Amino acid sequence: MDKLIYTAMTGASQAMEQQATTSQNLANANTNGFRAQIDSFQAIPVMGPGSLKTRTQVSNATVGTSFAMGPISQTGRDLDVALQGPGWIAVRAEDGAEAYTRNGSFEVSPTGILITQTGLQVVGEGGPITIPPDSKLIVGKDGTLSTLIPGVVPAAVNALGRIKLVNPPEENLVRGDDGLFRLKQGGVAPLDPNLTVVGGALEGSNVNLVDSMVRMVNLARAYDTQITMIKTAQDNAAKSSQIMNLNS
Repeated sequence: MDKLIYTAMTGASQAMEQQATTSQNLANANTNGFRAQIDSFQAIPVMGPGSLKTRTQVSNATVGTSFAMGPISQTGRDLDVALQGPGWIAVRAEDGAEAYTRNGSFEVSPTGILITQTGLQVVGEGGPITIPPDSKLIVGKDGTLSTLIPGVVPAAVNALGRIKLVNPPEENLVRGDDGLFRLKQGGVAPLDPNLTVVGGALEGSNVNLVDSMVRMVNLARAYDTQITMIKTAQDNAAKSSQIMNLNS
């Protein structure tokens, strides 16, 4: 049978995988701080006896993650924090390891600990950050959280802690199944005192909806083309068998 049926099969398979990646990006178009995943096709020539130069297999060459900035929008909420420029917010993942996110939508746990919307503890430079009940929070540019001391004139603030902000090289980061980023070699990234944040704001997803929709259409067409090639190879094989039977 012509190797075309196998090469077309790899093309259809990779188109389906990249369709899943694009669907995931679209599903997270409204997820705060989400970083889009980027995939690409790679053609690998089929080597071996009888192989033609026109025969190639398709492989999914994952480029990685788009680290482009998402849009920052003002929310006016005390527990919302957005990074200005590069950098990451350190959180404690479910396995206890340190991980990194751009989603600065926080809340306070029943025990007064600053956590993410998914319940992960926000890492402070000196440990967990405790928020007193009914506090009016003030977010400093360096990530320091403070609260106004009631009954004091002139107004005074009480520093509660500073969010750990890190800025490891992007090529050293890998996305986990939970959507958080970690260092490829493990360990923790050092804090970067030069990073700045803005309070009462959130960074949106960097997914481009128009580009993603166009990619969905192109991948669907590519899949249909590969399936048509498989059917063509099958038809050619069937007709060849008929001709051989007539000559026998």
